[in-house]
Amino acid sequence: MAGSALLSGNWTSSWRDYFALTKPKVVALILLTAVVGMFLTDTLPTPWRVLAATLGIGLMAGGAAAINHVLDRRIDLKMARTYHRPVAQGRVQGGPALVFAFALSGAGLAILLLWVNALTAWLTLASLLGYAVVYTVWLKRATPQNIVIGGLAGAMPPLLGWTAVTGEFHGHALLLVMIIFAWTPPHFWALAIHRRDDYAKAEIPMLPVTHGIEFSKTCVLLYTLLLTLVCLLPWVVGMSGLLYLTGATLLNLRFIQWAWRLKFRPEPQTALQCFRFSISHLMWLFVLILADHWINYG
Repeated sequence: MAGSALLSGNWTSSWRDYFALTKPKVVALILLTAVVGMFLTDTLPTPWRVLAATLGIGLMAGGAAAINHVLDRRIDLKMARTYHRPVAQGRVQGGPALVFAFALSGAGLAILLLWVNALTAWLTLASLLGYAVVYTVWLKRATPQNIVIGGLAGAMPPLLGWTAVTGEFHGHALLLVMIIFAWTPPHFWALAIHRRDDYAKAEIPMLPVTHGIEFSKTCVLLYTLLLTLVCLLPWVVGMSGLLYLTGATLLNLRFIQWAWRLKFRPEPQTALQCFRFSISHLMWLFVLILADHWINYG
């Protein structure tokens, strides 16, 4: 009965609702880091390879997001930030949403297998399963370290971009993964602090719910300091030069400033402002490392 209920429903929802299922803003940041990974290699990728890899990774990321909408629909209804989502509100039923998600994911996997390479295809599939299944179904509900452990899946895009061009792993690509991995906890915990009551209402064991807001603020500050050190590694190993070092230092000092303010001089919107800055931080960090690469090696 549950299966038939899931597969029933409205198949004629607005295209805007289906587009919203893909979490386009999140996917845009994923694709930015993946494309940067493509252009940091020693081999200049062809336009076709960039297009195919970007499309394949983007479709699978959108598919993972749509699966997340279906699996979290009951939780979404309890939270102000997610209450309006299409599946939670019934504008798109679970069945059509899952078919849409599997269609996107299957098309993305096929594109990567046919026109990119198998390594990138299987790594992207592993990332999809890590986010849509391991994190959403298990980690999110199991431990306050959910975002730390599950953050690895979200940190993969620059590696996917790198392997799409080279077909192999490289230490430089793994450094980019480390940066996003270290960035994810302070980024998400800042939002979780702002939405602490929502997560408590939904019975999700986010760090501010299980350990309190003050402890979470301390963790945001400490992880931001860790992120600052990790962001120095591309310069330390000779992957990037002075432009990246200067820009990354300024960005990280600003992030530390927000984290410090959140811990010691918070205002009602400080956590949300810290979260929003973290998005700009990652975007400009990857723009900087690409610009530095092309100035020094292009």
